[in-house]
Amino acid sequence: MSTVDTPGPRPRGVTAAGRLSDRTFAWLLVLPGLAMFAVIIVYPLVASLATGFFEQSLVKPGRRFTGLSNFADALKGDFWPVLWRTVEFTVGATALPFVLGLALALALNSGIKGGGLLRGLFLFPWVIPGVVVSFLWLWIFNANYGVLNGVLMRSGLMDTGISWLGRTDTAMLAVIVTKSWASFPWMMVMLLAGLQTVPKELHEAAAVDGAGAIRRFRNVTWPQIRGIAGIVVLLEFIWNFQHFDTIYVLTGGGPAGATRTFAVAVYDTAFKGFDLGHATALGALWMVLLLGAVAVYLRAEGKGAR
Repeated sequence: MSTVDTPGPRPRGVTAAGRLSDRTFAWLLVLPGLAMFAVIIVYPLVASLATGFFEQSLVKPGRRFTGLSNFADALKGDFWPVLWRTVEFTVGATALPFVLGLALALALNSGIKGGGLLRGLFLFPWVIPGVVVSFLWLWIFNANYGVLNGVLMRSGLMDTGISWLGRTDTAMLAVIVTKSWASFPWMMVMLLAGLQTVPKELHEAAAVDGAGAIRRFRNVTWPQIRGIAGIVVLLEFIWNFQHFDTIYVLTGGGPAGATRTFAVAVYDTAFKGFDLGHATALGALWMVLLLGAVAVYLRAEGKGAR
């Protein structure tokens, strides 16, 4: 008498035909990327944040658990002045290149003569490394032989040169101008790409109805490019909130802390003060503020889209 073998239960994620299910196959494709993300991003982030709960020096071995004392000390120190200067730099270095980039994008989109050549020339500041840009403007703002002072003095607008980077009332403005010069080209390109997707028929219809240039921009152009403009502003805001090289090369956070943002403060605390615990706590608070600002923006955009 013969017996018939009955198949056992199929392994989970395997179909009746013996093949992997779509869900299992998808996870197998995603897992290598998730593992790399965990090793490169998640683990270093968690490990660095944990340092904020310890007293740890860059020059002394070992560490001692201190709980929230590093965070409390960070809030008691110059946290709020540094926050204000970070916001000042971020807003200025985001708004100025956006306005300039939008104006140039509108001009290039209008079909002006030589638009292709101008577009290429305007991209020049974008392709220069940030440190090189900083040294270039360091020369322009120089109090003794800087180009800016030379032009202003030759035109009769002032009698003596100004130490743009050495005065507390002009240093932040100089840093913002430098960063804006380096970042307006990419904003211009992104906004120009958005402008070129606006149907010409909408402008022609608005012009027939008697709408002027400003009204056409407000009622036709801006609603069409609002989404890409929001992305551009958000990305530039994030980058500027954590920007370091331009500020450090031009002023090092000075004079008298007038340009000392979170990026400079964390660097100074960690690599000049050798206090890794305090620097990590300051960086964690910095990260929370940035995440909060981004969350508020995304929530506002979500409400505006509905």
